[in-house]
Amino acid sequence: MAVNFRPIVGNIFLFLLIFGMSATVDFSHFQTQIKNVRAIFTGLFLQFIVLPFLGFAVVKAANFDSVMGITLLIITSSPGGAYSNWFCSIFNADLALSVTMTAISTILSIGFLPLNVLLYTRLTYSSDVLSTLNWTLLGISLVVVVCAITTGLYTSRKSTNLANGKQIRSIANKFGNLAGLGLILFTSLAPEGGRITLDGREPIFYYGTIMPIVLGLMCSILISSAANLKKPERVTVAVECVYQNTGIAMTSCLALFSGDEQQRALGVPFWYTGMQTVFVGVYCLVSWKLGWTKAPANENIFKVIFQSYELKEEEEEEGQQEEGHGGVHGDKNDTKNGQGNGGGALDDLELNHVDSRSSLGKNGKENDCDTDDDKQSSDSFHINSTKIYAH
Repeated sequence: MAVNFRPIVGNIFLFLLIFGMSATVDFSHFQTQIKNVRAIFTGLFLQFIVLPFLGFAVVKAANFDSVMGITLLIITSSPGGAYSNWFCSIFNADLALSVTMTAISTILSIGFLPLNVLLYTRLTYSSDVLSTLNWTLLGISLVVVVCAITTGLYTSRKSTNLANGKQIRSIANKFGNLAGLGLILFTSLAPEGGRITLDGREPIFYYGTIMPIVLGLMCSILISSAANLKKPERVTVAVECVYQNTGIAMTSCLALFSGDEQQRALGVPFWYTGMQTVFVGVYCLVSWKLGWTKAPANENIFKVIFQSYELKEEEEEEGQQEEGHGGVHGDKNDTKNGQGNGGGALDDLELNHVDSRSSLGKNGKENDCDTDDDKQSSDSFHINSTKIYAH
């Protein structure tokens, strides 16, 4: 019996892709962004609860067969990873929040991804339909994802303490991108049912597949606005919600289906990949023009794309903090100088006050020598006490 090499090669590319994306996660953002509980919780709720449910609702409403339906359910259960960071970076949404959400969602995917796939496939299709699929190979693909996430996060965490940690994460990112490109090329050229084509399919394939994207963006805007998130945060959670890692679905198609069914199933992640890029890109452009991002709405688009306004904002905040610290230090120095060098002024004030009292005593009681002597003695004692206190 011939060995089916397609799922094996697909899983190798999948591991390299997920490992590269997971190793890109920068844990340094945790310290500042982890306190942003409302934004993070909103984003995770949209990723792991809302979008998988929307995928389920679309599959039921469109009455997709098991080939298209299960593939779409896998897509809507697979968060996009570091690819969403790229969109948030280019269009100047809240990149720090995006990176933090990527790290958290990557960890949570270990449990939520297989849970959502299992839950919604069982709610959608009968056990007779599900029994015809090779769930063992799908389980292997999910184990590959979990192992890739774990090792990638471990690599990222260890590299944080190294001098060349940023370079290691950059290399991992490039490595993951190359693996993703390799997976796309392999799945498009090596399916059992022949070359993947997107033309000539039933109309429900074209608009049904993109409905989770459209509905996901609408729900993200409504929920993030109701949560009163900052506008750049709303853009970020919307991108994180709908931009999915279709590489997992591509590998799953190689494992679950064969022949013509495999060719049909692979069309779903290919179409979804192109459409999510278009819809997310248009959404980010509109958000920028509406003033929802950190870039000025009237700025040149090329400057917006190639300049990081988040970095510029951080530099301005650091400058303001340095100026604030400088002012505080200056005030402290002035206070110290006032206590050290200004002691003489305090002495002069007390001396003048004492001299005035002495003059008044002398003018009022010129003939009372005993009283005048006592007064002078008292003044001398007061002057000495004042100097001791001042010093």
